[in-house]
Amino acid sequence: MRHTYRTIIFALTLIGASIIGTSSAFAQKTVITGTVRDAVTKETLPYVSIFFNETRLGTQTDIDGNFRISTNEDHNKLKFNYVGYEVLYKTIVVGQTQKLDILLKSNAQSLNEVTIIAGKKVRYSNRNNPAVELIRQVIENKDKNQPKAYETVQYKEYEKMLFSMSNVSEKFKNRRIFRNYQFLFQEQDSTKIGGKNLLPIYIQEKLTDQYLSFDPTRSKTVVLAEKQVEFDNRFIDNQGMKSYFDRMYQNINIYDNNISVISNEFLSPIANSAPTFYKFFITDTLKNQTPNVIELSFTPRNKGDMLFEGKIYITMDGNYAVQKAAFGVNKNINLNFVRGMEIELDFEKNVDNRYYLSKSNLIADFGISKNKGLGFTGERSVSYDNYKTNVEIPDTVFSGKKIEVLADAAKKTDAFWSQNRLDTLPEQQQKIYSNIDTLQKLPSFRKTIKLVTFVVAGYWDFGPYEVGPTNTFYSFNNVEGFRLRVGGRTTPALSQRFYFENYAAYGFRDEKWKFFLSGTYSINNKSIYKFPQHYVRASFQRDTKLPGAELQFVQEDNFLLSFKRGVNDMLLYNDYYRLDYVREFENRFSYTLGFKKWAQSPAGGLLFTNAANNMDINRIHTTEFSLGLRYAKNEKFYQGKIYRTPIIDRYPIYNLRYTAGVKGFFGGEYNYHNIMGSVDKRFYLSQLGFSDVRVEGGYIAGKVPFPLLTIHRANQTYAYQLNSYNLMNFLEFVSDRYAAINIDHNFNGFFLNKIPLLSKLKLREIVSFKAIYGGLRDENNPEKTTDGTFKMPTFDSGAQRTYSLSKEPYMEGSVGLGNIFKLLRVDLVKRFNYLNNPEVSEWGIRARVKLDF
Repeated sequence: MRHTYRTIIFALTLIGASIIGTSSAFAQKTVITGTVRDAVTKETLPYVSIFFNETRLGTQTDIDGNFRISTNEDHNKLKFNYVGYEVLYKTIVVGQTQKLDILLKSNAQSLNEVTIIAGKKVRYSNRNNPAVELIRQVIENKDKNQPKAYETVQYKEYEKMLFSMSNVSEKFKNRRIFRNYQFLFQEQDSTKIGGKNLLPIYIQEKLTDQYLSFDPTRSKTVVLAEKQVEFDNRFIDNQGMKSYFDRMYQNINIYDNNISVISNEFLSPIANSAPTFYKFFITDTLKNQTPNVIELSFTPRNKGDMLFEGKIYITMDGNYAVQKAAFGVNKNINLNFVRGMEIELDFEKNVDNRYYLSKSNLIADFGISKNKGLGFTGERSVSYDNYKTNVEIPDTVFSGKKIEVLADAAKKTDAFWSQNRLDTLPEQQQKIYSNIDTLQKLPSFRKTIKLVTFVVAGYWDFGPYEVGPTNTFYSFNNVEGFRLRVGGRTTPALSQRFYFENYAAYGFRDEKWKFFLSGTYSINNKSIYKFPQHYVRASFQRDTKLPGAELQFVQEDNFLLSFKRGVNDMLLYNDYYRLDYVREFENRFSYTLGFKKWAQSPAGGLLFTNAANNMDINRIHTTEFSLGLRYAKNEKFYQGKIYRTPIIDRYPIYNLRYTAGVKGFFGGEYNYHNIMGSVDKRFYLSQLGFSDVRVEGGYIAGKVPFPLLTIHRANQTYAYQLNSYNLMNFLEFVSDRYAAINIDHNFNGFFLNKIPLLSKLKLREIVSFKAIYGGLRDENNPEKTTDGTFKMPTFDSGAQRTYSLSKEPYMEGSVGLGNIFKLLRVDLVKRFNYLNNPEVSEWGIRARVKLDF
């Protein structure tokens, strides 16, 4: 499962589910749909402006001339306005749903300038198209209209982010529980995104000084003040929510080729390749201002692609700069849970007659259903002021951290905010801070949020101790049989310094107890689950492990992973004594130091047999010291109840780990050195989607038996594992040196969006390829050397079970469909080689839950 999205959606659901019930009673609306056509040619007209008369409430027709507009107010007339056509007023019936067929007449001036071709719709073409010629001029001049065209830029920035429950029904609003809390709700015009009634649940503000330089390595952000709604941190990770919202709602630069919105990359309407993917129309010329401005409308050629639609206003002064932009997404876009989106960008003229961004506003409405029912609305507005260019900035400003937070940034008074906000904060929004504090004091809210945490996260909170996770309470396997487990951990309510975690499990077939106990001391007096971590931990664990299994974001005794294919009777009994020191730094570099005393015993069909004398060995002992290094530029996290999940971004993640086995120390029986390195990176390919790529390699120096070799990650469950080989059997391949590559590419529906009927399913194409090449030196290969090695495992029939990769790399690939029912990914996996190994499959179908926008 894409755990980042799951945890954030869980956080919003946790807040929302604590105060909502199912309801759908709405006030009576006036709803008008229809089509606008040319009165003579009967051709449909795109981007006609439609408003309720004498109001600013309006919409525009789509590329096919269709429109829909609604209101709860008593407006009885619509105004239709289109450049080159006479304005039309149409009377409507208040409080009813109706359909109109509108015919607009060309005015006399336009008729003298336009040649009308009747009977056949003109096919759109880029050739000889003045709108396309105009956008190409914008593209050609965009470099000089960006901040990077200056030697230095500095400005002040104020950011506000607001999240609310949307489309709240009158029935829900008037429930008895809210009788004395009507002040929690806010009203707006029902035609706006989010509907008439909103219930704000989150707000954050930030005031910064920004310093930019032509040299991209020289930039600085100074956070002067920041504040946000604070939820009970036992249930909600406040900092994690802030980090994730910052990732979803990034600054929008329309001059970039790709714009990141809601964790997706959209092609900008003024990207270099924009004329290939967009259609452009000149829809108005504004001659009542200097310089003159042309209104340019645009729409996707394919409505399902990650593209915008809307209008941009271009200055006709030779700079071809964007003066204003208003755009959103098509209702048929292949984007989950998004009911609507509006982006507005306003630019102001600088002293050098260039334009800079003075304000941006992004609002999006999310919901399970795209048309009705409760949802969430998120809005981010950013204001800019004190814009200065080519002013010398002292080198001292750029020294130190790129993001500097003043010590008192979170302690600013209300008076400071009132004086320094660059935009007005309505009184209703100012009250959100206190309103949420009041909401959290409601007994029903506290009770529900606790229950939802238990159901979704799997922990039941008892204050200083919480029991869970529930998905590990019951599981089974061929060796342990039916297995029960119960455990938990302490919370910061007991201590900010000391943390304890434990569980006990019992297998009814092997009749053995397993258990785990750890104690952690937080050196920086912060929760060990928060960034930056700085702690020391001592632990002991006696439990089973599948050799070569690495299951992402789940425990191996998760009930759903008890179901496996093929023969999977090999298990290891492990005793671990560990001492770990973890240190993270603000620059996202971290290191770990570890000591581990490790005892392994074979179980089930697994045997440790000495290759020299065929004697079975009950247990092997190792003592290890380790050093781990990690660097992840600009990494952000969301902390759930069980995992601290990185929020995936475009920056690479580097890992390097060195482990040394020491013979004769605390019973260690082997000397060896193990080094492993990996690089993970997401590559965004604009309209072709994105690729997650992992490259890794490892080398073991020393003579060791197969349990201490690299056992390559296999998967015999029916769940698709991103970083494992899904048609490789457990303990099928081992190496003392290897190199591997893993590519997982998501096309975001680029091809399927263009196939009629299939496009309505919003499916997304996925392809993957995995390869690993390794081998064994003679000293670690029992076929070459018997001294100090173990025989490779075999099946009961005597057939070999474990191999080296000395012949050729192991390879597998898959093609899959994602976004099935908005949450399921199904892959057809093919294994390309080593097909003569026993108990292997050439083909397999695997699935995984992937909740994504």
